[in-house]
Amino acid sequence: MCLQHLRHNTCPMSSPEIASLSWRHMKVKGCSSSYKAYKVCPGGSQQPADLEEVLQKGVETLVIGQGMSEGMIYVFGNVTYLEKIGVELRVLQTVKAITEYNNLVGQGAKVGGVFHSTC
Repeated sequence: MCLQHLRHNTCPMSSPEIASLSWRHMKVKGCSSSYKAYKVCPGGSQQPADLEEVLQKGVETLVIGQGMSEGMIYVFGNVTYLEKIGVELRVLQTVKAITEYNNLVGQGAKVGGVFHSTC
């Protein structure tokens, strides 16, 4: 469920589980690469660029990890947009965000996320 799968839509349309997290390293279950940040959504994972791709995958909940020390500042001028399209937003410290994300994946939820393992 790495970048090539996300781009070519060759994997199941479920959200991948985050397998491990440590400072500057995150690993998605089923992906051999690790990164310091990930964008995950139904169908795969990749390093984050923009949220639009995640939203286009039909997520109902978007979980954002603010970093290990909550150093990532998110300016959400589009919170109203997320509400309008029916996407619930959860912004948490990264360890808590990954726990929340994995719990939602385990429940079969249509969940997407963007996580940073630094800051």
